[in-house]
Amino acid sequence: MKRLIFVGLICCTSLIRAQDDSKYRPVIHFTPPQYWMNDPNGMIYHEGTYHLFYQHHPYSSVWGPMHWGHATSRDLIKWEHQPIALFPDKNGMIFSGSAVYDKNNTSGLGKNDKGPLVAIFTYHNDSLAKQGSYIFQKQGIAYSNDDGKTWTKYDGNPVLKNPGIKDFRDPKVFWHDASKKWIMTLAVFDRLHFYGSNDLKTWNKLSEFGVGFGVPNVLWECPDLFSMKYMDKTIWVLLSNINPGGPNKGSSTQYFIGEFDGQTFKPFDKEIRWADFGPDEYAGITWSNTGDRKIFTGWMSNWLYAQLVPTETWRSALTIARDLELKYVNGKYYLASMPVKELNAYKEKALPAQNGSWIFKKSALFEANQLPVEDFQIEISNEKGEVVTIGYEKASNNFYIDRIKTGNINFHKEFPQKSLSKRISFAQSINFKLIIDVASIELFADDGLNTMSSIFFPTTPLSKIKVKTATKGNANDYRCFELLSALQ
Repeated sequence: MKRLIFVGLICCTSLIRAQDDSKYRPVIHFTPPQYWMNDPNGMIYHEGTYHLFYQHHPYSSVWGPMHWGHATSRDLIKWEHQPIALFPDKNGMIFSGSAVYDKNNTSGLGKNDKGPLVAIFTYHNDSLAKQGSYIFQKQGIAYSNDDGKTWTKYDGNPVLKNPGIKDFRDPKVFWHDASKKWIMTLAVFDRLHFYGSNDLKTWNKLSEFGVGFGVPNVLWECPDLFSMKYMDKTIWVLLSNINPGGPNKGSSTQYFIGEFDGQTFKPFDKEIRWADFGPDEYAGITWSNTGDRKIFTGWMSNWLYAQLVPTETWRSALTIARDLELKYVNGKYYLASMPVKELNAYKEKALPAQNGSWIFKKSALFEANQLPVEDFQIEISNEKGEVVTIGYEKASNNFYIDRIKTGNINFHKEFPQKSLSKRISFAQSINFKLIIDVASIELFADDGLNTMSSIFFPTTPLSKIKVKTATKGNANDYRCFELLSALQ
């Protein structure tokens, strides 16, 4: 959860009347109904429904007093907006956190012999922060006994007081079966602390991680620790979102691979890995209560310019939900992420190539398999010549997204850029998927080993896809599908 200075409210009604932002509203990515959104929070699957909570300022299109917005979905693509779940109170704003299903009612907060959903979040007391105090952040919980429809804050909040550390936030909690306790991963400035609890209400510090690892001397936020299977091995993945220090400037999601024994995380190496190499993925974490399936979602923006992008009646989208998988490349483990399989239900018939190009309306899935490892570029353009270019450069071994000529680029000096992603795979061919959605693009290359997300703001919609290759390509090597709208 990024801490910024609140710059005041914007008149809601006049703002909506003054500007029409619908031309940038995505059709398959989640956006708030109006005004400000950043980190996804408390993402949990429960009894057939995905509950998405998110950092929300319901009275302005810039960051301000944080609430938890709420939306639900059956398939991670089509969302229904719900009433705001958590409001600020005397303890402070409601910053980022997570949610769990307390199946065995370890907290004692359930009723009728049924365990509750429990949200764990950071209280941020802005008055104390402005006074120079170091104890302005602490952890609280809320619970729901009606499957996430309504939430009650625990009378004993805070459940974890601040020991005197300025940045002390963003709890991500899971049940660790081997040690029979809840584990909390907490962001503490440039490192992470791990805590354990038997009941979600009393927490004891277990260990720390981060000194000498990752990007140094930057703010670590929104962590996540979870296990994954690779063949017959259990491997642990530790996510930590950082700001600044990303591979293409600004905020991004780094991760580490290692082992966890219920108390301490030990990485296998010191390599900095990135969950997404693009400029516009941050605060990414996984969904709770999904079993062995690990699903990742991030905020599709960057703190460099998030409050300045030209969508003034609403701001920000989330990445498409992504299925995670571990891959073993050249003696090391890496996360690979691909669009969730549920997206396939939104594909229409394959579009025909027209003179070597494909024409789509608002949103498309463009893909290729077994391409030679040589230079290629895909241009997505409009009739004004505005274009976003995605490609691969063999000499530098980089995938890239270039948005320098995408139209509206002058709201921040760092926005017009060519973002790079060093290829991880050593395979003799390349495959990729592109998700194009009105004002964003997500690249999933080499079965998701290299992922890049980027937003852009053309003056008129981009609707034409054209491929350029080092050698003469064949249109049959590519497929393009229009994507059905899933607007909330």
